Parts: sequence; C-alpha cells; structure tokens
Amino acid sequence: MPFNLPIALTWLRIAMIPLIVGLFYIPSDWVSVPVRDMVGASAFIIAALTDWFDGWLARRWNQTSSFGAFLDPVADKLMVCAALLILLDLNRVDSFIALVIIGREITISALREWMAKIGASGSVAVHRLGKFKTAAQMVAIPCLLYWQPLYGVPTQMIGQILIVVAAILTVWSMCYYAAHGRKSAIKAVGRLDAAGA
Repeated sequence: MPFNLPIALTWLRIAMIPLIVGLFYIPSDWVSVPVRDMVGASAFIIAALTDWFDGWLARRWNQTSSFGAFLDPVADKLMVCAALLILLDLNRVDSFIALVIIGREITISALREWMAKIGASGSVAVHRLGKFKTAAQMVAIPCLLYWQPLYGVPTQMIGQILIVVAAILTVWSMCYYAAHGRKSAIKAVGRLDAAGA
C-alpha cells in the first residue's frame, strides 16, 4: 500500500468525517447552533479542498497510484453521504433528494466495479456531467450546513437550489454512465464469448 502526501490528505478527509458528524451531536448548551453550523460548514469546505489538492499534487508530483485512485472516490462518497445524512436529520434537505444522490453513488460504484471486472472500466470514466454534479454538491452542502445569511448572501436559498440542481445532474449522469456501460458490456461479453469459442 503506497503512502505519500496525496494519499495522506485523502486519509485526512476520511478522518474528518466522524469529527464533522460528531459536531452535530454536541448538546446545544455546549455550543450555539450558529457556531456549530459555521464550524461544520468550514470543516466540510476544508475537506472538499483536500479533494482537489490531493489530486493536483498526485498529478504534479507523479505520485498517482491504483490505491489512490480507489481511495479518493471512496472518501468523496463517504463525505457527501455523511453530510447528506446530517442535513436530513436537521430537516435541511428533502429525503427524496438525499435518496437520489446516495442511491446514485452506490449504483455507479457498483457499475464501475463490474465494468472493471470485464475490462471495460474506460466506458465509465469520469465525465463532465459528473464533474458538474460534484461541483453543485460541494457548493450546496456547506451552504445547507451553514444555514444562515453570510454578509447578506442567502446561503440557505443557494444551497436549496444547488442541491436540486445536483440531484437532476445526478440522475442525468447516472443515465449517461449506465448507457455507455451497457454498450461496452455488450461488446466485452461478445469478445469473451468469441475468445471462449
């Protein structure tokens, strides 16, 4: 198992998840809700920035690895799903939207694993639709965690709009990956059958 700074940042992102979740279980008489929300949103933003930074460092320093490529999306999915569950508990996100986004993450992860097994992982590589979806999520979630105006900016409304946008892009990108995965799977199975014959 390789270990370098990009992978260390990914592990840091995973380690921050229980800290962020635990923050929202602190009794309100220990810390005020606005302070709790501010710290939680800030911690999520820091974790999201490590996602961008570890990938940038890995490419710049030529420290990419198969383990890093596996761990990075796992950390992202854990972070997003944990944040959505917090928001669901706080009644700041609709349960249907949370279900769509979390369900998509599980489905695409399973699809990518299956496509890798049949040698067609390239067909479900990250597409710009997925990147737009991720960008919308990563802005929406801290806005919903913060849940109060920031210098007159209505972060609550921005978060609610962007999480709906993220849910729409989630379904769109899932359909895109499923369609491309199906075509590649048919071709791969055909090659395997021909080789077996």
